[in-house]
Order: sequence, then structure tokens, then C-alpha cells
Amino acid sequence: FSLEELHGIFPWLVESIFGSLDGIIVGWNLRCLQGRTNPNEYSVALDFLDPSGPMMKLVYKLQAEEYRYDFPVSYLPGPVKASIQEQVLPECSLYHNKVQFPSAGGLGLNLALNPFEYYMFYFAISLITQKNSPVTHHVSPSNSAYFILVDTYLKCFLPTEGSVLPPPSSNPGGAIPSPTPRSPAVPFSSYGMHHTSLLKRHIAHQPSVNADPASQEIWRSETLLQIFVEMWLHHYSLEMYQKMQSPHVKLEVLHYRLSISSKHHGSPAQSSCQALHAYQESFKPTEEHVLVVRLLVKHLHAFSNSLKPEPLSPSAHSHTASPLEEFKRVVIPRFVQEKLYIFLQHCFGHWPLDASFRAVLEMWLSYLQPWRYAPEKPPQSTEPLPRSVSEKWAAFIQENLLMYTKLFVGFLNRALRTDLVSPKNALMVFRVAKVFAQPNLAEMILKGEQLFLEPELVIPHRQHRLFMSPTLGGSFLSSRSPAVTDASFKVKSHVYSLEGQDFQYKQMFGTEVRNLVLKLAQLICQAQQTAKSISDHSAETMASQSFFSWFRFTPSEVNGSYTGNDLDEIGQDSIKKTDEYLEKALEYFCQIFKLSEAQLTQMMMKCGTAQDENGKKQLPDCIASENGLILTPLGRYQIINGLRRFELQYQGDTELQPIRSYENAALVRLLFRLSSALNERFADQMEVLCSRDDFVGRLCRYHLTNPQLVQKIRYSPVVRDRTSHNWGPRISLRFLASYRTLISLLMIYFLASWFYVGPVGCTFIILIGYFLYAVIMTFFFEGWKPHEH
Repeated sequence: FSLEELHGIFPWLVESIFGSLDGIIVGWNLRCLQGRTNPNEYSVALDFLDPSGPMMKLVYKLQAEEYRYDFPVSYLPGPVKASIQEQVLPECSLYHNKVQFPSAGGLGLNLALNPFEYYMFYFAISLITQKNSPVTHHVSPSNSAYFILVDTYLKCFLPTEGSVLPPPSSNPGGAIPSPTPRSPAVPFSSYGMHHTSLLKRHIAHQPSVNADPASQEIWRSETLLQIFVEMWLHHYSLEMYQKMQSPHVKLEVLHYRLSISSKHHGSPAQSSCQALHAYQESFKPTEEHVLVVRLLVKHLHAFSNSLKPEPLSPSAHSHTASPLEEFKRVVIPRFVQEKLYIFLQHCFGHWPLDASFRAVLEMWLSYLQPWRYAPEKPPQSTEPLPRSVSEKWAAFIQENLLMYTKLFVGFLNRALRTDLVSPKNALMVFRVAKVFAQPNLAEMILKGEQLFLEPELVIPHRQHRLFMSPTLGGSFLSSRSPAVTDASFKVKSHVYSLEGQDFQYKQMFGTEVRNLVLKLAQLICQAQQTAKSISDHSAETMASQSFFSWFRFTPSEVNGSYTGNDLDEIGQDSIKKTDEYLEKALEYFCQIFKLSEAQLTQMMMKCGTAQDENGKKQLPDCIASENGLILTPLGRYQIINGLRRFELQYQGDTELQPIRSYENAALVRLLFRLSSALNERFADQMEVLCSRDDFVGRLCRYHLTNPQLVQKIRYSPVVRDRTSHNWGPRISLRFLASYRTLISLLMIYFLASWFYVGPVGCTFIILIGYFLYAVIMTFFFEGWKPHEH
């Protein structure tokens, strides 16, 4: 094919591979392509799309000719699309000098992208657009072809060892030129501070472009990272993003919007409302999306940690630092930190309260622990002691303070609303507590908070204190004081750039957050007791099972209550694991926030796990009112988690209560009609017999329901008084509809047949035996009513 033919089919080929932007064309469906299910297609796709494969060779071939391809602005992330449509240029240099207005008859704005950018735009955005791909089998996101390709591209263009491999070139000894800046097609106002591209800044200091080949190739690394960050993380309202900007930038944008609205003869208020509506984006990241972002975070930590140690001589540093080394130094704070923070905030606030939040949690914890991806590995030891966090990470913690503190508070608020009895939720609490309990980490976070809260007036006093130290010399003093000032300034600039100048910081080790931790610790104690009660209940149920358990009934069945949760379906092993997670998490929180034994004891007493004198659990936590007892929030928690419950009993007519699972429905209805007919026919006679004071009257009162003897029933806590109903003496044959009664009678008839006793004789023996039993019981207890179980 000629270059013109390749140029013509390139957009079609990219769309055929990654799918269309509207999601109608699925393409190769790389997100569902796995080697286990489709080994041939999987290997072919990876080989074809490899950084050194045929597709990238085509990209570099077209790149050499400086072709441009249109990418619709309407498919960009919401805030970027809306700002460009309002002629407000985003801060990312990726969009600079690329916006093209449509020609006569054209529709919409477009970005003029070079082949490499066009290919990577489609590759990155396919993770967002192809959400409803048909899936016929279970897909593991970390084993998909898309996930493997992301990892491959990151390792190739952001290498932790060596330099970026040069692209294959069709010109002998030549190189693919970096994109040349073009004049903008329309004047734009910017809603963010412009970060100069590392490539442009480095080339400006070079005597010749060809003098340093690495300067020609770092644009691929920077472009790849910018595209990934923009497509995967830049999804939130512009209003929230502007909160991170300086006041004068906000003022410029406001003036620009007012001028635009006046040009279009629109009301400023109406324009503002329309702009706010335009910037709102319904963004619901998937679990796969979060896993890919976590892969990006982990690789960026490894990429940044592979930075070579700075030389002692400043002159040597200026001569030996390469563009790639400069890129490693600023890659996280400049390109990732702000957007990842907002992305995590969005996930913490909108993700469902279920176990799928584990993906977001692990991504957050991966970002908080850059030392896990440092090249030096700790020595393997047999003792499982946690490794102390080195002081060299203090700068990273201080410059990412909100990632540690505000998001920790966000996690606490989530944990307080989840069911900690669930093993998966307990594991998430354990993971966070374990990470923050690493030795020296809490101290460094506290130091960062002190630097943020430290007023500038304290600095001279600090200088005086250092000056009085006999171990410090003058040269060290002169460099030490500005270092403290710079550290405080960096922390404050980090916080205010992300949250704005009017942000009210909530201290992680302050009273308010400490109270949240105490509430969480109390819920952990309650969850432990709930898991224990569920475990005991399950053990009792297993022990009481018998051959006839399928037709017998228990008080829990009569009352219609249920005290279990998902642990009943998991097993005793998971219950033990849940208890271990919660116990360890509580221990870690005590280490982090220095909780005392007295506080733990007090929390255990507040859990409401004490038992009364009869060995039964007390009622849920309530408060007395005019209408009786009212549940408190703690009482609702106890009922939801099965820790306590009310003893509910049926209080209506026993003949009209719902048919139970251990009863035969047809027999219940038939026996009810028979009992009703007998009661209606012999009502007067039964009333006369029950009113007698001799032995016959006592025997009749034993067999018939006696309205004069009212059982003491524990009513609902809301209603104190009930109107008692006088149903009169009556016959109840409903007990004959119970499967247990029927099976018992069949067994008696079966055993009687072994002794050659017929059905009639066996029935007569049963009636005689029951009559003798009733006579004996009449002498001792008159109030007991038969047939009521």
C-alpha cells in the first residue's frame, strides 16, 4: 500500500480494532479477550498491537509524514468537552494547538491529532465507551488483552530501566520527528495554569534537536501518560476543578464567560446555569476501570522510584540529567496527583456500599505506599514484623497530605455505614488499618498536619531555637530554616490547590476524627459479638438437626424471625476469619490513635452484649416515651445485624393465624370448617360443661380453650394496651394438620401392625392413653391448654 492509501484506511482500521466512539461497533473487544478462552485470537491481538508490532510500525510510518486525523470533541471527557465548546482551553498541553472549528457544512469541533495521538486516544477511551460489550463467560479484567496491552505500553514508553526504545524508522539513520506546534485556529481562554511541556522546555536548552535523540522521543512518553490520565481520570464537573485553581484564574474565566454571554445577548444568570448544567457529567466508573487505573498508579510509582540519585555537584546534574529523568521527577505531582485525588473523592462518595469497593480501596492504598514499588527490596526475614516507613518518604506524604487524611475520613464515613459482619467489609477495614499502622507513618502524617497548621510567625522562633543548639553550625542553620519554610509552603500549596483557599481542614488526629474512630471501634465490637452470636446459633442449629427436622418446627419459625446474614451461607471458617480481621483492625486503630485499654473496655460495655438473669438477650436499645418504647439508632443497628430482637408472638385468633410451612394447607382449611361446625353446634353445651366446678368441669376446661384464663403475652413496645377477645370454649382440631402429628400417628400405626393390632384397635388405644394422660394432668395443672404449640 502507498502512504496515501494507508492514510485513508488508518481511521477505519483503528475503529475496527477498538470499536466506535459511540459504542455501536465493538471491534476486537479486547476487554473480554482472554488467552484461556480464545488463545489464538488473544496471541494474534497482542502481537499485532505490540509496541514493536505491525500496528505501531504503521503509526510511526504515518507519523513521519505528519498526517493529521480528526477526533470529535463531543466524545472527550465531560469537563474537557464543555470547556472547549465554550472556547475555554483546558490546562493540559495535550489539547493546545489542536482544536479545529468545522468547515462550511461541518458538524462539531474536532481535535487534529497526529497518528500516535489518534491511536492512543482510541485505545484509552475504549475502556470508557465499550461498557456494554456482550459477555458470554466470566471475564477476569486483569487477564484480558486490554489489561496486558496497558501494562506493555507503560513498560515500553515509561521504562523503569534504560531509556525509551526508539521507534522503527523507514529512513536509514533517521528518527521520527516530534509533533511541531501549530498556531491556534481560534483564540482561547484557559481555565487552568499552563504547564510547559517537558519536551519543549528541554529542546529549548539544546543547541540542536539532533544533539540528544532522547529529546525527540520523550514526547511519546508524555503524550501517552497525558492521554491515559485525561481519558481515565478527568471526569468531574468544571466547578469542582476550578476550586483547585488560583483566585485570579477564576476571575479571568468569570470575566471571559460574562463577555461571551454578552456577545450572544444572553442573560448572565442564564448562561451561568447553562454552563453549570453542561459541565455536569454522569460518571460511573466500573471495577475494570478502577483496576486499570491502579495498574497505572503502581507503574508510575515504580517509574518515579527508578530515578537515579541526584549527583552531589550541581554542575554535574545540569549536564547529565536527561529528559526522561526530569520526567520521572515530576510525573506524579504534575500529571496525576490532582486528577487522581478528585477521581478518588468521586469514588468514595458515589460507589455503592458493597464489596466491589475493594478495587477502589486497593488503588488508593497503592498510591499511599510508593515505598512498596521502590527498587530496593527489604531483606527477607522469618519474623513477620512490619517494616518502618523511611524518613525519605516524608516529602511525598507531606505533598500528598489530603490523600492520606481527607480520604481516610471519607473511608471512616463509609465504614460506619457498612455491615462489618460481612467478611469482605471486615477485610477492607483491616486493610486500611494495617496500612496506616505501619511504623512511623502516623508520625509523618502528623508532622505534615503540623506543617500545614503552622503559622508563618513561628519561623523566627524556630530559627532562634536552632541557633541555640550547640551541635549545629552556621552553614547548616542557613539551609535548615528555609527548608522548614519550604516544607510548610509545599504542604499548604498542595492543600489549597486541591481544595481552594477557603478550605476548612479537618485534622486526622483531631477530636472530630478521633470520635469517628471511636464510633467505628464500637461498631467493630458490636460486629464481633454479632458474628459470635451467629456462629453460636449456627452451631446450635447443626447440633439439633435430626432425621425428622424437615417437618418439625421451632419457636423461630413460629415467630417468623431471622437473625442471620450472609455468614450463614459461608461457613464457620469465614466467621472465624471475620473475627480475626476485626480484632486485628481494632488493634491497629488503637496503635494509630493511641486508644487506651479503659476506652476499649467502655466501648465493649456500650455494645449491649450483656445478658439478663435468665440467660436471654435483652431487648434492643430503646427509650421510653408516652406511646411506649422507641428504638434508638443503636437499637436499629442491633436489629439489622441480628444482635438483639423482640420476642414476637402471634396475638390474634389462633385458628386464623397464617398457615405454617410445617402444616398441610388442605387439612388446615378442612379441619377449620369441621371445628367451626362443631363449635357452632355445641357452643351452649360446652359453655355449661366448662362452668361446672367439679372434676368434669376441670377436665372440659383442660380440653377446651378457657376464655377466663388469659395468658400473659409480651406485647409490642409501641402499644401497651390490647383489647382482650372472649372467643368462648371451643374445639381446635388444627393440630391434626401438622406434619409432625401425622408422621407420629403413622409411626404408631406402623409399630402397632407389627403386634397385629388393627387401625381401629390402635385408634382406641390412642384415645384411652390420651384420656388417662388428660386425667392425670387435670389434677396437677388446669391452666395448660393442649393443641397450642
